[in-house]
Amino acid sequence: MIYLDNAATTWPKPRGTAAAIAEVLSSRGANPGRGSYRMAELSSETVYKCRCRAAGFFGAKAPEHVIFTPSCTHSINYVLKGVLSSGDHVIISDMEHNAVTRPIMQLTKRGVQFSVAHVHEGDPQATVAEFRRKMRVNTKMIFCTHASNVFGIKLPIAEIGQLAHRNGVLFGVDCAQSAGTADLNLRTLQADYLCMPAHKGLYGIMGLGLMILNSDRKLSTVIEGGTGSLSGVNTQPDFLPDRFESGTLNVPAIAALDSGIAFIESVGRERLEEHEMSLIDRAYDAIAAMPECELYTLPPHSDTHVPLLSFNIKGIPSDEAAQLLGQREIAVRAGLHCAGEAHRAMGTQEGGTVRICPSVFTSPEEIEQFIKALREIIRERII
Repeated sequence: MIYLDNAATTWPKPRGTAAAIAEVLSSRGANPGRGSYRMAELSSETVYKCRCRAAGFFGAKAPEHVIFTPSCTHSINYVLKGVLSSGDHVIISDMEHNAVTRPIMQLTKRGVQFSVAHVHEGDPQATVAEFRRKMRVNTKMIFCTHASNVFGIKLPIAEIGQLAHRNGVLFGVDCAQSAGTADLNLRTLQADYLCMPAHKGLYGIMGLGLMILNSDRKLSTVIEGGTGSLSGVNTQPDFLPDRFESGTLNVPAIAALDSGIAFIESVGRERLEEHEMSLIDRAYDAIAAMPECELYTLPPHSDTHVPLLSFNIKGIPSDEAAQLLGQREIAVRAGLHCAGEAHRAMGTQEGGTVRICPSVFTSPEEIEQFIKALREIIRERII
């Protein structure tokens, strides 16, 4: 099978991932932070090792500013609901995933207001100007995606962060489609909160997210419970990371994430991005040369896009096109990709799109086989 659904979750995983999980299950399976015996200590060491690695990779202020959550969606909810309250205003973009738009809609029931800024592909100044125009006296936060999970369009988050901080506004970023490939160093990036999953570009597994805090502002909690610390007190601890890590952590997934980040560091993030972008460039050029297909973005470039793209075969619904590719052992995703806002912005809300996304493990030969399969489908169904 040629797997091009890496925007949903990367597959295959690096060779060390399974070994890291097996090590936890065989000898580090105790609950971290809850015991003084050796296996519990080893489990805690596994968590701390990954926390330190992630802090270094993203330039966090300290390891305790890296919070492990059940998913990127949870991280986004923790930030939005931990910051916003009745009377507050938040600005999002028109490229958002439902992980952002649905919590925002829920918050409107509590009196939170929101505005949507239009993203101008390839024109960062125009995009920033859209966010600037949406600012109000009660704007408390800008929260936006770093890159569209449907169209791969990057937002100029460094410039948006500067805009936010010049106006005393908090800035949060959904990095679901950029963490691992794009440069997300908090030492230079003006973001207060980064949210991301482990199982996509960081080459971990499902069931784990990260919330990285880069602000001195204390978030309100959304989940409270046992942390293994201050157990005699009925109130939630104030210190990090315990304040946001109630319940038992997913230690196997944390070990897998540690292995995944180590893999990226060994390959080199820039080299990984260059490889994936070269594959998307080839796919884009080939599809652009097929009059029977429709593309929706400018030619991809690492400054303006992450390595994924959407297209359609004219006259064939996206889900049917994906099924035809699947019959040829090529895995892609079709439909609305949990991002109705982005499809409305691009005019593809009726039928969605077919999306492809390579990984570091995708070869040029596999992209050529995908292109060949696409031509075969067109020849059989269109011509």
